[in-house]
Amino acid sequence: MLTQTSETALKALIYLALYGGEEPTSPRQIAERITASPTYMAKITRMLVKADILRSQRGALGGVHLSRDPAGITLLDVVEACQGLIIGNYCKTMSEHEKPVCGFHEAMMEIHGAMVGILTRWTVADLARNTKLLDTNSSAKPACKMAFCLPQECGTKAGK
Repeated sequence: MLTQTSETALKALIYLALYGGEEPTSPRQIAERITASPTYMAKITRMLVKADILRSQRGALGGVHLSRDPAGITLLDVVEACQGLIIGNYCKTMSEHEKPVCGFHEAMMEIHGAMVGILTRWTVADLARNTKLLDTNSSAKPACKMAFCLPQECGTKAGK
């Protein structure tokens, strides 16, 4: 599963994809908008800059912005930036080119392949599509409060 760091990074990237533009956005502003700790957001943005997902700009008007088009940033990029490489080798004696020797290894390789495949297929642009951040000035209650989004809050069957 995704860690809290990966989920928060994705929310920050969705925010930047929707509202970031070319001008840098401060990590504090992102944190306020998605209800995260400013210190935690600064740590996450450093990870994303190091992974070349974000570009940073210093100074009084500094901040971060996407380093490339949101359609070119996969969930795998974000997860590996926040959690490290997803490694599926569950047997020290088995190379990545060998076929699994038992049911356990076969299942683990299938799970790894599916997980990497899904994370590669989805992009930040896909997540940002049809997403609306919670407007604190609006009395209307959105179907999905992206800033606080958990399955039970999205009105999905999983949360009912």
